[in-house]
Amino acid sequence: MAEPRHPEPVYQTPDWETPSHPPRASLLDRIKEFPRRRNAPLFVRAPSDGTQHAPAKEGEQHEGAAAAAAAAAGGPPIRSPLQRRLDAVLPPHRTYLGGRSRRFLLLCLAALLLVVVLALAIGLGVGLSHKHSRTEKLPLPSNHGVFTGDLTYYGPGLGACGITSTDSDAIVSVSHITFDAAGANRDGGGNPNANPLCGKKIRIQRDYKEEGGAGGGNRSVDVTVVDRCTGCQPADLDTTISVFTQLAPEASGRVLMSWAWLE
Repeated sequence: MAEPRHPEPVYQTPDWETPSHPPRASLLDRIKEFPRRRNAPLFVRAPSDGTQHAPAKEGEQHEGAAAAAAAAAGGPPIRSPLQRRLDAVLPPHRTYLGGRSRRFLLLCLAALLLVVVLALAIGLGVGLSHKHSRTEKLPLPSNHGVFTGDLTYYGPGLGACGITSTDSDAIVSVSHITFDAAGANRDGGGNPNANPLCGKKIRIQRDYKEEGGAGGGNRSVDVTVVDRCTGCQPADLDTTISVFTQLAPEASGRVLMSWAWLE
């Protein structure tokens, strides 16, 4: 008679020997899992039933294929670095300007920037027109008329136009304001020798009176522009002693005169 067979004893692991952590994945399993984790979005849109998902921790975004598929189906688009910086400075969930949304704040900033740009453009246009009107008031050859200013004399030499003159020459130095304004309207006007006023003719007129108040009648002298006077106002002229004494006594030093362009 055969002996009865008893089942082999099965060893059951006690509860205290049960491992508390899942087995560590091998290197090959990690390499296979990396593309799925890299392409998964950081957040999952809340489901329609009202439940909420907790934000994923760093390195644990959407573990498992089911979570990745749900994120791909309903997750928000990936935000650009600029959008992330904007969210860091102006969080979209906060309110601004007394309960207004971030969109309203950005629209206000854009409108303010537009107003500033328009103000700068208008100011620049007004400044250019003012400069143009100021140029029109200067005694330039384009302004036909008679101008009134002070007449003085100086010792000439090599002038701004590149011409060397002497005391006996009928030459004149015009105001630096007028001289520079004419040069600014010419290409390459930085070279004073190429200033369009150089060589222009001027007729100076004055009612000459002798010392003591004796009348001498109206006199005029034609002179040529060869220099730039740094101490003269726009309508002032600085000439040689030979020209000055034809219009006023040398001792006067500075007299009032009128003048006009001949061309």
